[in-house]
Amino acid sequence: MTINIPILLDRLGSRYPSMFVDAIVEREPGRLVAVKNVTVGEEFFQGHFPGTPLMPGVLMLEALSQVAAVVLLHPEEGRPNRRVFLHGVNDAKFRRQVDRLRLEVSLRRQRPSLARARGAAFVGDDLVAEAELLLGILADRTDIDPTAIVHPEARIGVGTIVGPHASVGPHVVVGENCRIGASAVVDGWTEIGDGTEIYPFASIGLIPQDLKFRGEVTRLVIGRRNIFREFVTINRGTRGGGGVTNIGDRNVFMAYVHVAHDCHVGNDTIFGPHATLGGHVVVEDFANISAGSAVHQFCRVGQHAFIGGYSVVTKDALPYARTVGSRPARIFGTNTIGLMRRGFSPDIVEKLKRSFRYLLQSKLNTTRALHQIQQDRSLACAEVQYLIEFIRTSQRGVILRRASRRAEEVFADE
Repeated sequence: MTINIPILLDRLGSRYPSMFVDAIVEREPGRLVAVKNVTVGEEFFQGHFPGTPLMPGVLMLEALSQVAAVVLLHPEEGRPNRRVFLHGVNDAKFRRQVDRLRLEVSLRRQRPSLARARGAAFVGDDLVAEAELLLGILADRTDIDPTAIVHPEARIGVGTIVGPHASVGPHVVVGENCRIGASAVVDGWTEIGDGTEIYPFASIGLIPQDLKFRGEVTRLVIGRRNIFREFVTINRGTRGGGGVTNIGDRNVFMAYVHVAHDCHVGNDTIFGPHATLGGHVVVEDFANISAGSAVHQFCRVGQHAFIGGYSVVTKDALPYARTVGSRPARIFGTNTIGLMRRGFSPDIVEKLKRSFRYLLQSKLNTTRALHQIQQDRSLACAEVQYLIEFIRTSQRGVILRRASRRAEEVFADE
């Protein structure tokens, strides 16, 4: 992800007029390594320790504070509409003159309004300055465009931005630090968690496309840090389906995705453009439904499942598997790449592969294959047990049709 240093530093409330971060060379969650090139041409050298120019220690602290602000305000930390200011400094030490600083900052303890970070400045491998930084965190005010139509009874969280011509209904509750794009519509009894982004022309929380719906009060509940891209439509529930459509945390819905009434989507899922869920569908954590695919009503998509592009899923899609194709969809083995990316060990992946061989390649029927998997002690692990329970609890049946050799060759070429 590209980091726009000037934009983030504009949200450092007490920043000195100069920027002291020239480049970012390394980043991981909660930690940042940046560079400040110090030259004798800097204005602060003039007259400071004549004959032995030295970067003032207070400016080294300023540089470390700016790096800490970039860490805290990065979008992945979930504070897009916050402001940061330097609240205090503990245990500061300055050890020698500097030329090119390598600035390292790591977040420590955090609270909603205060964070502690450890900052260190190096020249080469030599530590030249270090300190503990106390950083205050303030929420920006809510920003509603004058052309937006926001009902007076709608509840909009602190730091949320509502774009031009957006419409927010009376029963809507929007969390903190959300973004509602231009001409987006959010209506109905809808709850949206903190840090969620709704892009232009999305339609969230409108009535279900179910002819049995008679205007009853039903809900849409959306978790934190979800992304709904352009023209996404999410319908709330129906009385007959339990009354609630539920979306978990950190899901990505690309352009034109449709989620129908009474669906339940877990956490960390990805929906490709034009992916569609019929009513009452359950999509479990970390599933990936690719572009143009459709899932029939009342089906389930298991954890870490991969649904290939333009597939039609009319039965439950197995967890940990690649399901691809249209009427009938077929199993193309274990979702190995997805599992490895999610940190599954090679041992677990191998156990899942062997379990799928029992299900797809043996001459056993499904009941006997499941019994054989459970009896095989070398396959014992939580993931295999979940696969067994997923199949046994299926109401619509599961997709267990193996791909033909020709289909496997075409899929591999693609």
